[in-house]
Amino acid sequence: MKDYAIAAIPADGIGPEVITAGVEVLHALAQRQGDMRFSVHTFEWGSDYYKTHGVMMPICQGFDQYANVRPTKILPGIQSPLRKAVPGTLDWVIVRENSEGEYSGHGGRAHRGLPEEVGTEVAIFTRTGVTRIMRYAFRLAQTRPRKLLTVVTKSNAQRHGMVMWDEIAAEVAREFPDVTWDKMLVDAMTVRMTLHPESLDTIVATNLHADILSDLAGALAGSLGVAPTANIDPERRFPSMFEPIHGSAFDITGKGIANPVASFWTAAQMLEHLGEGEAAARLMAAVEAVCAKGIMTPDVGGTANTREVTQAVIRAIAEG
Repeated sequence: MKDYAIAAIPADGIGPEVITAGVEVLHALAQRQGDMRFSVHTFEWGSDYYKTHGVMMPICQGFDQYANVRPTKILPGIQSPLRKAVPGTLDWVIVRENSEGEYSGHGGRAHRGLPEEVGTEVAIFTRTGVTRIMRYAFRLAQTRPRKLLTVVTKSNAQRHGMVMWDEIAAEVAREFPDVTWDKMLVDAMTVRMTLHPESLDTIVATNLHADILSDLAGALAGSLGVAPTANIDPERRFPSMFEPIHGSAFDITGKGIANPVASFWTAAQMLEHLGEGEAAARLMAAVEAVCAKGIMTPDVGGTANTREVTQAVIRAIAEG
């Protein structure tokens, strides 16, 4: 029997609703597998915690979760806004550099409020940071059937950090002769994602570019409500973090209609990271079976509530 210690952070808005659903499904999966247990410790780090203690949760930057991995595909029963798009047309994994780049936090403001006020936002690209995310993306592409990687850049306009990004991509590519790769400018990439989704598979981009492209990917797949993400330390020195992409959605908080599918999908990502591929596949098969039956929340055209979707997935796990 394998025991896994899991930290849960429900946070605000619909977070407690979908994280509770995810934990319930994990326990049902463990019972079905018969060879694993989950010990879940909940950390109440949200707005209420801040109001009480005056501090937010400790930041996760020290965990060096430098690979942000966002799979996207059209699930059965969910309608993509793309004409003629069906399950299989769009099946991507976006790898986002998660530790530096445009979100490094370097910069500042001077002469606040005066006509000559200046604000700077400095993007930081290091050879270490770029090399390790490229190597991670190529390795991931190597594990997927198509062995295809697209490197997103903007080196036609950003002539320093982005040119280095391109050069390091070419260097790392030589380590992976079995992976086919190409390069796209980020603006052209949005067109390719929309008009030729079947031409893409694994994608790697900077912190900012992948942040934007992954939201577009979720929308093209039908809803951000089903999109998961993993923040991974590939060297496994520290814990990794798995979460839905969607926000707190305060407009539907407490209504019981939040879509829990992203929580289930990111739980499957966690299982894959733990080496539990069979359990991850069983969970995703259950999710896809439930979606195919039309048991979905209103954001993706269904009439079911959070609880009904969760219970349907639990039944599918037991039967699968």
